[in-house]
Amino acid sequence: MSKGLFGRLWGGKDKDRDEAQVEPEALGHAAEEASVAIIAAESVPEPVSEAEATAGWFTRMKSGLTKSSSRLTQNITDLFTKRKLDNEALEELEELLITADLGVAAAQRVTRRLAKARFGQDVEPEEIKAALAEEVALILAPVARPLEIDPARKPFVVLVAGVNGSGKTTTIGKMAKYYRDRGMAVTMAAGDTFRAAAVEQLKVWGERTGCPVIARDTGADAAGLVFDALAQARAAGADLLFVDTAGRLHNKSDLMAELQKIVRVIRKQDDSAPHAVLLVLDATVGQNAHAQVEVFKDMVDVSGLVLTKLDGTARGGVLVALAERFGLPVHAIGIGEKADDLRPFEAEAFARSLVGLDDLARVEDP
Repeated sequence: MSKGLFGRLWGGKDKDRDEAQVEPEALGHAAEEASVAIIAAESVPEPVSEAEATAGWFTRMKSGLTKSSSRLTQNITDLFTKRKLDNEALEELEELLITADLGVAAAQRVTRRLAKARFGQDVEPEEIKAALAEEVALILAPVARPLEIDPARKPFVVLVAGVNGSGKTTTIGKMAKYYRDRGMAVTMAAGDTFRAAAVEQLKVWGERTGCPVIARDTGADAAGLVFDALAQARAAGADLLFVDTAGRLHNKSDLMAELQKIVRVIRKQDDSAPHAVLLVLDATVGQNAHAQVEVFKDMVDVSGLVLTKLDGTARGGVLVALAERFGLPVHAIGIGEKADDLRPFEAEAFARSLVGLDDLARVEDP
């Protein structure tokens, strides 16, 4: 499969427990309705060079991760000021990393590495941060992979899933703008037909980006809409079709049936589609993101992740735990509401930002 023109930038249970941990509906509806107003009022920014945009992105990412990094780095400083790396210190460090949402496996990897290299020696907080950044980057590097667009498959169908309130519809709009700005013909299907706010939000993105949006009345059959959207996208010669979907988990069996029906009707026209299935996760839910991945992997064959709202949480470390546990590609991360606030995931820069180290001296020009 070819990465196409843009692959270098976009990386190629128990029922009661699931329902209790995963569903953020109460906040989701209000957030999405507000987001429609924000997008409609937002002016289109002045164009900047790719190098300027990339440099600005790293600055925004570091700023966005401040809530995560400030708590983590302060705790490391408190723990390792004038102290030897003994068993007690290693145990406290492991507990600290687990509470920072990095997960047990990642925490143990870091502490084992430090014990092997520096056990019994005096260590400075900066040494711990540097070692932590290196280990986190090693964990994340294998999953920092572009969303590969195969130009031979027209349209390349991207099914986007996620719970209500995760930023799923906004993510579709941002990705559509990204690819449209770079010359690709993009169509969006408003497959979350149960929420008027989601449909209207996608229509606003369609107006901003010049991308057609296929939509129906609230309550319409989602699978039928997606079937028509794929037919229209193919007839128009679209390169990409993004399909929004429902995220209501109060009745998991109904949602599973709906998603599976959408996949079946897509395959009536293209038996290789959907060509990618992205799961959008809200980073503010922390360890509950694990339950969301498990649930949606049961429903559809998730091929990659997008993490949003990393600017609004002190739980950015959950991305490390997800990489360690599931190994799914992380295609992009979001740190704001604006169109350019969703960018490809870069492991080393994220790792250094997470532990509060300075930005990389080298900023790659994609």
